[in-house]
Amino acid sequence: MMTRRSLLASAAAFAATMPSSLHAALTGKRMGIVIHSYWKRWQGKYSSLKFPPFAHALDVLDHVRDLGVGSLQTLVNDWTAEMAENVRATCESYNIQLEGSITLPKNETDMGRFENELRLGKAAGATIFRSATGGRRYELFSSLEEFKHFKENAFRSMTLAEPIARKHRVKIGIENHKDFHATELAEMLGKLSSPHMGACVDTGNSIALLEDPMQVVETLAPFAVTTHIKDMAVQETPTGFLLSEVPLGQGILDLPRMFALFEKHNPQIAYHLEMITRDPLDIPCLKPGYWATFPDKSGTLLASTLSMVREHPAAKLPKTSGRSTEDVLAFEEENIVQCLRQAGEKLGFAATLPVKKDKDQH
Repeated sequence: MMTRRSLLASAAAFAATMPSSLHAALTGKRMGIVIHSYWKRWQGKYSSLKFPPFAHALDVLDHVRDLGVGSLQTLVNDWTAEMAENVRATCESYNIQLEGSITLPKNETDMGRFENELRLGKAAGATIFRSATGGRRYELFSSLEEFKHFKENAFRSMTLAEPIARKHRVKIGIENHKDFHATELAEMLGKLSSPHMGACVDTGNSIALLEDPMQVVETLAPFAVTTHIKDMAVQETPTGFLLSEVPLGQGILDLPRMFALFEKHNPQIAYHLEMITRDPLDIPCLKPGYWATFPDKSGTLLASTLSMVREHPAAKLPKTSGRSTEDVLAFEEENIVQCLRQAGEKLGFAATLPVKKDKDQH
């Protein structure tokens, strides 16, 4: 974990300390975006002239073109062949790459649905897809047996997906989605041993499981086919801590070092911003129920995480409750723009937004 000062120093020294070939590869890339960054706006049920809801992927593409993003990772469910064709043409026109977000087959009878969505996503230009098998482990399961059953079904879904992904010559990245430890996900991917099944590495999710985010990236980077890039901030509570996505450069993650690991293992990897503007997540790691599915988790991890929280508390965490819809929409857009600007000005990516002048400049 890093202090704010060391993070800024790391970002500033990034270009100087990174091998020239690796730095050149990253400099030529534009930061992409995950549809979930538009937590409020995506298919929103509200009315706004300034921030109209995004009804479908074409609306999103029209918007992010003006932000200069390099790629969009978005849901492909419920698409028609016509939508896939329109998305492909729009991406080509805007010079934006496409990645799909897809649900793995639940069982044999669900494989037709899965293959159809995969086919439509590929027709739109996607050769890489992100997926996740579950949600917050400490909220969904009240016993180890429940989790073991979930894990067995998740691995079964992966094995069903693999031959279809191989048939269509695409890659699927399974996200560390607050369900599996990094080592658990790496073990399953190792068993599959397929170039078509890898990881979508989220840089911040696993803090919720008391994992060190750098160790998570070190463990999963060899399997990485795509990414969710976020920075994180924390605050202590009586029952654990609060965890929030914050604009890049405002949190505790050593993002430059993470990017170097991704480039080392997969120079073709795309980076997708997932800046979710919402209330902080409550991580109740001091409540007995949190530990129901973690019988072997070391108390050292708890101590290490809580030490980090206490040493680097955020003065303020983002919050959306109590704010008007228009205010939340503006806040969401502001956070996304801040992230993209930081990526271009501080983190080595190709600049996509105009350089923001200091107040004393004329």
